[in-house]
Order: sequence, then C-alpha cells, then structure tokens
Amino acid sequence: MCRRAMRARRDCRLTKSFAASGVCFSARARRSFLSVVRKRARQRSLLARRRRLTRSAFFAEGVCGIKRSLREIHGTVECLHCKPTAKGLPERAEGFYASVMARKKRALITGVTGQDGSYLVELLLAKDYEVYGLVRRSSVQSFERIGHVLARVHLLSGDLLDERSLVTALEEAQPTEVYNLAAQSFVKASWDQAVLTGEVTALGVTRLLNAIKTVDPSIRFYQASSSEMFGNTPHSPQNEDTPFYPRSPYGVAKVYGHWITVNYRESYNLFAVSGILFNHEGPRRGLEFVTRKISDGVARIKLGLARELRLGNLEAKRDWGFAGDYCTAMWLMLQQPEPRDYVVGTGRTHSVREFAAAAFREVGLDWRKYVKVDRSFLRPAEVHRLVADPRRVRSELGWKPSVSFRELVSLMVRADLRRLQPPEVVLVGERRSAARR
Repeated sequence: MCRRAMRARRDCRLTKSFAASGVCFSARARRSFLSVVRKRARQRSLLARRRRLTRSAFFAEGVCGIKRSLREIHGTVECLHCKPTAKGLPERAEGFYASVMARKKRALITGVTGQDGSYLVELLLAKDYEVYGLVRRSSVQSFERIGHVLARVHLLSGDLLDERSLVTALEEAQPTEVYNLAAQSFVKASWDQAVLTGEVTALGVTRLLNAIKTVDPSIRFYQASSSEMFGNTPHSPQNEDTPFYPRSPYGVAKVYGHWITVNYRESYNLFAVSGILFNHEGPRRGLEFVTRKISDGVARIKLGLARELRLGNLEAKRDWGFAGDYCTAMWLMLQQPEPRDYVVGTGRTHSVREFAAAAFREVGLDWRKYVKVDRSFLRPAEVHRLVADPRRVRSELGWKPSVSFRELVSLMVRADLRRLQPPEVVLVGERRSAARR
C-alpha cells in the first residue's frame, strides 16, 4: 500500500471516530487535528529511520558509518569525526549517537552449557561482553562446564522448539550478537531420533532467524554448521564451494540450517553467517563422542578401572582440532564488515586408529592389547574421510589453530586422568604421628 493510500485510510478512520463520539466538530477543527496527527506520524517515522540507519551503519561500518547516516538524515555539512558538535544535528540524535557508542556489546548463546558454549563464554567475557545464555526449562540442570563463570552469565529460559520463547529472550537480552550452538549434535542418535533432530537442528534455526527478524534485524547471527554436511562428497579437501552430500539425519538437518541462514541473509539483508566447523574436541567434550570415549577409556585402563576399550570403525578419518581455537573463529566471523561463510579446520586428517594409538602412547600402553572392534557402534551410512581446506578463514580472518593433534590428545587424556584419579586418603592416626615427627 502506498503512503498516500495509507494516509487517506488513517484520515477516514479518524473522521469516523469523530462521528461516533457524538461531538460536533467543524471542518476546520477536523483539518487542524488531522494535520497534527500527520506531523506526529512523520516525526515517529523519522525517529525510527534514524535509529534503524544508525544501528545498522554502526554494526556494519563502525563509527564512520553511523556518522555518515546521521549526516544523510539531518543534512549536516561538517563530519562528526572532525567536529563533534556539527551544525544542524538535533539534540536527540546526539544523545542516541552517544548511547550507541557507549553501549557494551551483548551476546546471546544458545547451547551455552555445551562444550563450544563454555569456551565461547570464556572468550566473550575476556573481551568484556555482557553474556546471556539460553537454557531449556528442566527440573535438572547441568552447568558443570560453565560452573566457574556461572555468576557472570545471565541465564534465560527458552527453547528452539518455541519461537515465542526466543522472541522473549531476545527482547530481554537485547543482544548485538547471537551464536546458535544448540542442536541435537550426536550423529549416532540422529538415526534413532530423526524427527527430533530435524525439529531442533533444522527448524530451530528458522525459528531463531524469524525471532531476530521480528525483534531487531541489526543483530549479527552465527549459525554452527558442520563438516558432516559434506558426508561422502567426492571432493577433497572440502571448502566453502564443495557440494554437500550428508550421510545422516544430523547432516541433513545441518544442511537445512545452513541454507536457511543463507536464504534469510539474502532475502532480509540480515548479518547472518555459517561457520562450517570440522571436528573440534577438548576435555569438555561429551563422553558419547569417540574422541572423549577414547581419552576416558585410556584413563580408566591406566588406573585399573577398565580392561578394554570398544570402538566402531577404526579407519574413519577426520580433521580434528581444539574447540577453544574454533570459538575464536566464530567470534571473528561476526566482526567482519560483510557477512560470509567460512570453513574452519586444521587441513590435516587422522584416523580413529591414530587417535587411539596416540592416547595409549600418552600413558605408556600399547593400544592393540586393549582396543576391541564392536560392530554395534558402526553407522548405518558411514562417512569415511573429511578434511578441511581452511585457506579462506586463514587469509581473511587471520585465524589458525594453536593446538596440534598430539597436544590435543595429550590434553584430553591428562584431563580424564585427573578427573578419575582418586584423592589421597590419609588416616587421622597417620596424620598425628606425622605431625609428632
């Protein structure tokens, strides 16, 4: 509907309200009242445009962008960078400019209690962000991974299955950045829970993007995509232009989440990016994942708590890196002037057999004496080899991994050894006799 038609429609509605009130208004009084209404509507429109332009310019181009937008709206001649008190700039605009410049960055993280969420919280707090975490309402909550920083994180109730709760969380947090890390991320379980995986990992992205579009389109959005989207693609190594060939319900759901992010970026001009992260591990990885299963099993065998370690496909090859490094790449993607997708990985591949051998070597044991192949752990459709081509993320973002494959294995094994090591028990009598000596 054009502006003239909208104005005529509003005027007609106001005229009808005059008649319904029973009060006799002269034609002159009606014209005067309508002119006031139109003037206030123009003022509200100008204020909304000023806020929209200045916010989008600030996050897209920084300080210079917001100054250019204010000059466009108010016709100021002098650059605010040269003269802070430029002629013609209204007092309200100056106040808004100052408030935006002084605003502390806020981030909302879904999946904040997971491995990646915990490392990302530490990174953002170190960069002086105000951090909000989205958690599902439950009678039992697990904050083990973020327990050491829990007092500095604002937790909000929400669910990727409920768009209304996402809108409420965004309105309360008012974030400048949103990191969507929540998903049903265990590949093996995605065959048993295919529908749930689709609802959370795929449609949950759409609900969150819709909520951002509704609340504040200037929010910068990060979508955690996965190397599982490549599946059995014949192209190796895999980069941003490699076609997807997912081999699991989890991979299929991630492909949907990736493309809906691209679609909303191009359709609604959102700053929305996808980070296609290859396997990233650490001591905070869940015990159901093969790398943590190996490090935990090795620690148990070393301490005499287990006798063997059962694994599935030993020949599967992956590009493994440290999760803390990959969270730095997530943050860097949202600091760029233009939204773009990136593949993040080390560019080197290792088999499950190599990971197990390195883990047992860390404690001085021969893996062949303890590892047993269990066919029940094999996937219905296997992905044999995944390796990243990280040239774009290295050249454009300056990112590179800081932890090598051997350092990663050592870090995980030693963390599980500390976790499972029983505390020293000292009897009271022994302590007294030692004190007398």
